[in-house]
Amino acid sequence: MLRRKEKDRDEIATRIGDSSVGIITYDTEHRIGPISTDYGILFAVFSLMVIGSLMVFSASVSLSDSPKYATTETHFFIRHMISLAAALICGYVCWHIPMKVWRRCAPVLFCLGVLLLIAVFVPGVGRKINGASRWIPLGILNLQVTEVMKIAVLLYAADFTVRKINYMHSIKKGFLPLLLVMVLVGFLVLKEPDLGAYFMMLAISMGILFLGGISIWIFFSILIGGFVLIATMIMAASWRAARFFAYLDPWEISNAQGKAYQLSHSLIAFGRGEAFGVGLGDAIEKQHYLPEAHTDFILAIIGEELGFVGVVVILCLFFWIVRRAIEIGRQAIHLEHFFSGLVAQGIAIWFGIQTFINVGVASGLLPTKGLTLPFVSFGGSALLSCTAAVAILLRVDYENKVTMQGGKI
Repeated sequence: MLRRKEKDRDEIATRIGDSSVGIITYDTEHRIGPISTDYGILFAVFSLMVIGSLMVFSASVSLSDSPKYATTETHFFIRHMISLAAALICGYVCWHIPMKVWRRCAPVLFCLGVLLLIAVFVPGVGRKINGASRWIPLGILNLQVTEVMKIAVLLYAADFTVRKINYMHSIKKGFLPLLLVMVLVGFLVLKEPDLGAYFMMLAISMGILFLGGISIWIFFSILIGGFVLIATMIMAASWRAARFFAYLDPWEISNAQGKAYQLSHSLIAFGRGEAFGVGLGDAIEKQHYLPEAHTDFILAIIGEELGFVGVVVILCLFFWIVRRAIEIGRQAIHLEHFFSGLVAQGIAIWFGIQTFINVGVASGLLPTKGLTLPFVSFGGSALLSCTAAVAILLRVDYENKVTMQGGKI
């Protein structure tokens, strides 16, 4: 039995590990000293939160005289700060939960997430906004269930991959079970509808499977099938197809005044900002020209007020977080914390792809799709999920350092 466990451990390390990570040794007799925090990640995250808070206030202050909202100038800023406080508390709690507990709870959290996806359609429980059923009202906060589901999918996919590591070359045992549950999730999420959130869940789960050593032929078959599925869903709905193709020529009159209205004004905002911006608070596009400027298109307001330099700073902060997440994950895998390593690298995939999509949409590189900019855009549920993810990432880093000092978790 012991030899079998050693063989399985070596096979997992071979499939998941990265030979570019050097061998880490430690003295098992050495007493554990103070564990340092990754202040680089904390600095990047808190910088994004501060910039996001300032820009949410700047982008939403003019909404007070809009008939759609008819509220005070600080309404969205106060709600954002309350959400930020709740997110920090949530992050503090998540950091104190050991990764072995997260792994044990992964299937339960996934099932809970599915139940919440069903709950949004229950009259009196879910809330419908702008024709979409995505929220559960919790007093001052509307919980967007798909944000909770991102965490659930992240943990479940990592746990599934470690459990099925010996079957990664089998479609029946290594891929089909995860595919079936993701089809169920897709049915519920697309019924809301929220194609962007479902794409992110697929990206996280498939990315973790790829890192876990799934057969390259199975992986590419999944990619091709996914593209065909997304293309079919886009073409099946006329409004999705119109929105998709509008970004190819946003300046055509019918597009600029219709489906590409947001994109055209987003590009105008970037153009007005030039290198150094027009100054904090002096943007014109937020004056009821660019719809929902404080949410999905907040980067356009950053570009207008802080210019190209401000946008580059934002991208550099995200680059640092993604880079460190990948490094922490590789280190965890080398230390045989396979679940933790896949979770950390799944977080890197999450933040990297979501940031790329948000920036791509705002700049016209990608078709318009509703995904927020992590830590920056207005949205309490997104803040909660992203802060929880960073807290889990820091927990992985903490347990790595404890292991390297010879301690046990």
